Amino acid sequence: MNWIGSKKLPRTRDEALRWIDRDHESLSIRRQCQLLSIHRSQLYYEAVPESEENLELMRLLDEQHLKQPTWDSRNMTWFLSKRTGEAVNRKKTQRLMRRIGLEGIAPGPSTSKRHPKHKVYPYLLRDEVVERPNQVWCSDER
Repeated sequence: MNWIGSKKLPRTRDEALRWIDRDHESLSIRRQCQLLSIHRSQLYYEAVPESEENLELMRLLDEQHLKQPTWDSRNMTWFLSKRTGEAVNRKKTQRLMRRIGLEGIAPGPSTSKRHPKHKVYPYLLRDEVVERPNQVWCSDER
């Protein structure tokens, strides 16, 4: 392990990629990747930048999210289609919203749980059998 020497092993993928020495005399790139537990394909991958069209859509999404923070991807897709005059796929809208970190504000779980201090009124018609019209009215429950 002379190649690594006294260095600590990298913690992140990007850090490990910086350790690869392409001109090393005795260790091939393949062996270096094995030692660092990364795939060689990660070494050669270059991210593709977003297109101008997608950047414009992300700008529109961001503007609209500031106006309507409750809107989800369905509403945003409708908005983008109306604004640009072209059909926009909802999955594309979802991907772009994820990319810029947008989510529609929605109620969280447990919204139907009652508050412990609220009074619970008894159900007065539990043992009542309703057999004919006008036998029970909503104003009867008190």
